[in-house]
Amino acid sequence: MTTTIKTILIFAFFFVLVSGTINLENLENYEDQIIPEYVTRDNTGMNEISDEGATLGRVLFYDKNLSTDKSIACASCHSQEFAFSDTSQVSTGVNGVTGRHSMRLVNARFADETKFFWDERAATLEEQVTMPIQDHAEMGYSGQNGDPSLEDLMDELEQLDYYNELFTFVYGDPEITEPRMRRALAQFIRSIQSFDSKYDEGRAQVTNNVMPFPNFTASENRGKMLFTQDPVFGEEGNRVDGGIGCASCHRAPDFSIDPLSRTNGVVEEVDGSFNFTIHRAPSLRDMINPSTGLPNGQFMHNGAFETLEEVLDHYNNIGNDLPTSIISQLDPRLRSLNFGQKLNMTATETEDVLNFLITLTGTDIYTNPKWSDPFDQNGNIEITDTPLSIVQPHQLNFQVSPNPATDYITISNQSDALKTIELVTLDGQILDKQDAGLGTDFTLDVSPYPTGIYLLKAYLQGKVYVDKLMINR
Repeated sequence: MTTTIKTILIFAFFFVLVSGTINLENLENYEDQIIPEYVTRDNTGMNEISDEGATLGRVLFYDKNLSTDKSIACASCHSQEFAFSDTSQVSTGVNGVTGRHSMRLVNARFADETKFFWDERAATLEEQVTMPIQDHAEMGYSGQNGDPSLEDLMDELEQLDYYNELFTFVYGDPEITEPRMRRALAQFIRSIQSFDSKYDEGRAQVTNNVMPFPNFTASENRGKMLFTQDPVFGEEGNRVDGGIGCASCHRAPDFSIDPLSRTNGVVEEVDGSFNFTIHRAPSLRDMINPSTGLPNGQFMHNGAFETLEEVLDHYNNIGNDLPTSIISQLDPRLRSLNFGQKLNMTATETEDVLNFLITLTGTDIYTNPKWSDPFDQNGNIEITDTPLSIVQPHQLNFQVSPNPATDYITISNQSDALKTIELVTLDGQILDKQDAGLGTDFTLDVSPYPTGIYLLKAYLQGKVYVDKLMINR
């Protein structure tokens, strides 16, 4: 049954969620996914993933209403089928094509590099997610040269019932703002993780990344060693010993790019111009599609290479293929003194490295419904939930005082089913989080926060109750 979330007198309500249809009582699991203990990088920051926020982000990610002609969604250029990339060299937008190849979005959360786009022009994922929407060629809401603006888009989205429900569900009221959109989209994208590969199966059986993996073939283990070990160079950049040094930039176990990496010698743009500022790269996970054995799209920002063999050939022969003017600007790890590297890989070494790279491909991200399109084939979506009832504070055995508050609030809890209590901004940022317990009173220091309206969220028996808190000094 489709319902409209209604504001109730004390601002308290509960919700839930399903698939295809979004069921607010049966949310997909985004916030408590299993992460291997050997994965330690995490750039979530102050935007923690929640089931509610990522669910809204999923709808925004797949919604073609976010483009001016209603034909393009974020997912149009970042397809689940291809590890959230595109098999075209550049992607088609509402007014042309993208300037660069659409980067895979796998394991974006597990990288030290927090900047986004190939040229790192977005400082954070939160900043990045609405920039394609505001690009004239991509989704069209640029606000320039006759294009409608992002504010126009938010006015349009407010006319859609499902966003009234979802934004109220996540943020406590139906107001649509760019910060709220950013937080939800970033939560969904960070939730896209891949840790079910052959590599992960082997890594779980050893104590470090370098040891031979018992589930690997001899070739795969040799490839892993070549990938991991630094090369030893002789005269004029010729490798004479060691590995090929990939891991110095693409660091195991998540294979994300080192934030200090610099140009890799692929400097030509799609339009033929040159650019030495391309320093970002996606994780090397899921470069190969497990169903077809083919790449999930071209490689590099300009889509210059169609196969992994071509990629390895580029790194193998930088010293032979690039002019001196480009070699001088290479990342230092790709040259020896003033010479570009010449790895001189044998056919066997090339095969071993390719076999290893294939072990980085999982299967779950391609089919898991939590990351799939929630709209039906006609572009419709239904939000279902249990009809709301007015919940009085005494029914929750949950009391907050004072409200309005100045420096401290006391939360009195008499319910043995209350799980957690969160203090949250209207844009969804969690400021404080407390585990609850029967008969426990909590005192929260709210003095660091400026005057304004905040949300107190209580999680009770699978339901989310929200009460508005005024801080007033």
